Amino acid sequence: MIGFMKKDLAMIKSNFKLLGILIIIYTVMGLTCKMDISFILPFMSIMVMISTFSYDNYNKWDAYSISLPDGRKNSVKSKYVATILMIFIVSVITIILSFIISYTNTKTINYNQILVSMLGTIFGTLLVLSFMYPIIYKFGVEKARIGIFIIVFGIAVVFGFIFQYIDLSFIGKLLSLIENYLVISLILITIIMVYVSYKISEKIFLKKEF
Repeated sequence: MIGFMKKDLAMIKSNFKLLGILIIIYTVMGLTCKMDISFILPFMSIMVMISTFSYDNYNKWDAYSISLPDGRKNSVKSKYVATILMIFIVSVITIILSFIISYTNTKTINYNQILVSMLGTIFGTLLVLSFMYPIIYKFGVEKARIGIFIIVFGIAVVFGFIFQYIDLSFIGKLLSLIENYLVISLILITIIMVYVSYKISEKIFLKKEF
């Protein structure tokens, strides 16, 4: 499975520069326009990972991978693991940048609001992954492209509206009361959601003919 993951990371290596440029751009926007960047970069990371499906299709990787030992299972598993790893790495970077932007703009760091925003963003991003990957495995990335665009940017717009116009301080107060239960519940829901998505994708790919 590690080899499959290395393949995906090698394919998107050229996109790391673009992601780095976007990080710089949105950081500057956050500093100058007081823009909330918490929802943008993680969603961009999943778009980068989704592009690996196009590379696989172009290079006819799937037809080759099924000839390898446990190739079908490892192909699906590595795609999910690599995507989740990318999301969390970018999310950690976003949290650090959000702390810096918050302190630069206000001389204080609103830990609760930033962490709540990131928790919601990670959940939303993994929701996109859970919904879109089975569709991509079933119909292909080209046919699923419109759905990907609508879902990803639709959720991004919704999160942007919520973070910009709605006071999230009450969520921070709520978290202080039921923090353990809420976090644990959200983690469990996310794990179940991603696992079910993974099993559906695996089942689709195991039956797929090339």
